[in-house]
This record gives sequence, C-alpha cells and structure tokens, in this order.
Amino acid sequence: MRRSLCCSLALAALAIVPALRAQAPAGAPPAQEEKGRAIADGGIFVPGWKATVDAGAVKQGQSEKDASFKMEGKAIHVMTGPALTYWSPKNAATGDYTVMATFNEPQYMNRNDHPHPYGIFIAGNDMGTPNESGMYCAAYGNGNFIVRGFGPAPFQVNGRRGEANDAVHKAAGPGQPVSQAISVQVKGDSVSCIINGATVGTYKKADLVAPGKLKSTDGIAGIRFAHNTDATVTDFMVMKN
Repeated sequence: MRRSLCCSLALAALAIVPALRAQAPAGAPPAQEEKGRAIADGGIFVPGWKATVDAGAVKQGQSEKDASFKMEGKAIHVMTGPALTYWSPKNAATGDYTVMATFNEPQYMNRNDHPHPYGIFIAGNDMGTPNESGMYCAAYGNGNFIVRGFGPAPFQVNGRRGEANDAVHKAAGPGQPVSQAISVQVKGDSVSCIINGATVGTYKKADLVAPGKLKSTDGIAGIRFAHNTDATVTDFMVMKN
C-alpha cells in the first residue's frame, strides 16, 4: 500500500508541472533561461565604452567578446550573447538628470523564443568591480517593462517579471519591427521610468538607495541588454534636468 501511494503521489506531481507552466504570465521567462548564444567576432567596437556581463553568464565562461557592440551609421548595433550592461565613464550624472535613448528591434524575437528586454541603465557605481551597483528600466516587445537593480546582488523593483503597460509598444509578431523610446528621470526624491512618452513607474529614492541596493542615484549611465537580443540604439543622451 505504501509503495502504491508513493507512486500515485509521484504521478500527481508530474501532472501538476505542465499545469503550472501553462499558468505562467504571457511573455514570462521560462523556469530555466537558455544560455546566451555567442556572437562570432564579437567585442566592443565603440571607443570609450565598456561592459559588465551578468554573473550567471560569467560562470558559464562568457564575456563581452560573446556579444557585439558597434556603430552602424548613427546607430549603435547591439547583438548579445550573454546579458550585459554597456557603459562609458564619460556618461556620469548627478543630482536631477534624465537619460534617454530609442531602441529599435528590427526583427522581434529573431534570436530567442520568448521576449527579452533592453533599456536604460543609471546610478552605476564601482563599475567593473564585484561591488558594482546600478538600476535599469527596460522594455519588452510584448508590451511589458521591467525595473531592476543590482547592489551588488540583483533586487526587484517592479516584480520578478515586470508588468504590462499600454505605453509599451507591441510587435505585430515574431520577425516584425518594434521600437521603444525609453527614459529614466531622477528628480527630487524619486526615480521615474518613462516609455514612449508615458511615465510607467515612479519609485522613491529611499526605497532604492539602501544597504544591499543602490549606493546613490548619482553615477554612470548606460544601456542594458538581455541575452540573445538584437537591436539598435539611437539618440542616447544624458541631460541635466
């Protein structure tokens, strides 16, 4: 009887797994992310820029050379491999400021089987060291956005998978183009994520600048890309408010 009961429980557990997967939100990443697919002849080809590769990808033996960051006309063309943050020490911002750029994904999901985000990174401190901290606001081509911090461990700001907002553009389907104008504004005691002209989230500095989170909202700004993405970046700017 005991053996029969154990087998029944095991079969029930196996039946539950697919059901739980089916209940996952649209656009949510799978339980186990696929490894970043390395870009041939990758590297950073824009003078002055550097990259921080996500810790998980580093453990898998990947580096910035497994992604490509280069100029094509007036646009920066980014193709990832691993998830990473691109930044330049020249793009430091203090006090009240806004960082903005336009992201164009010419073929939605052409390097992946589910939506991956890209966006603006701010508040970078101790960049390139184990104590690196910062925060990004990024959009998905399915209408979702995510705000997340590193300090130096990742911390959630608007949830593990982000949230949907009507301001975030949706691609017509895989292989179709989609663009997002993304800004992060630091003003007074708050930080706002603005996508396509609409404020999709505003967060108190006091909740972001804390032990284990951001050291400050002052710091280096840059751009953030998830793994296996392909998009261009235009009009990247850091401005005082």
